[in-house]
Amino acid sequence: MVLDVYKIPYNKSIPIVCMDESPKQLIKETRTPIARKPGSDAKEDFEYERCGVANIFMVNEPLAGQRHVKVTERKTKKDWALFIKEIADEHYPTAEKIRLVMDNLATHKAAALYDAFAPEEAKRIWDRFEFIYTPKHGSWLNMAEIELNVLMGQCLNRRIENIETMKQEVNAWQQDRNNKEATIKWQFTNDKARVKLKRLYPTICN
Repeated sequence: MVLDVYKIPYNKSIPIVCMDESPKQLIKETRTPIARKPGSDAKEDFEYERCGVANIFMVNEPLAGQRHVKVTERKTKKDWALFIKEIADEHYPTAEKIRLVMDNLATHKAAALYDAFAPEEAKRIWDRFEFIYTPKHGSWLNMAEIELNVLMGQCLNRRIENIETMKQEVNAWQQDRNNKEATIKWQFTNDKARVKLKRLYPTICN
């Protein structure tokens, strides 16, 4: 299934958002880099020290040109559940229903909310959403993944050694991009999907 969001009228009460997540390695310099000088590029040593891996959650609202990013130490069911609650209560507190497009990871289930919260709270959060899952066995074009690639290219394309610095850098990038209401030039329509992803669509026989 492809949700062609640009053909759906914008409705603030029922926002359409896409969610994805990605790991990012924390890397420390072992030697002090040489700063850029006139006529000479900046230089860094090829050696580095691995300092673990951070996880980046991304939720993107294409029609509004807004995105929200959260950097976490892990990518567990609880981390996902806390992010889902944040989307519902902090980013879209007045929405009637949040249409959330995401993939079929095992952590993206109601059980994650019930593990993290009391049953009443888990149900309250779950009922705020209409979850739209992407195909399990097919590659799919994902606006949140595109935003993650922009984040990596514009902000995280260098060595960052600790998660606190990464959070600060990501927050600054998010604020700047949201202020610009930057959008994605989306070209993968339903018609194109039925050609490129033909094997994932059902065949109707006469």
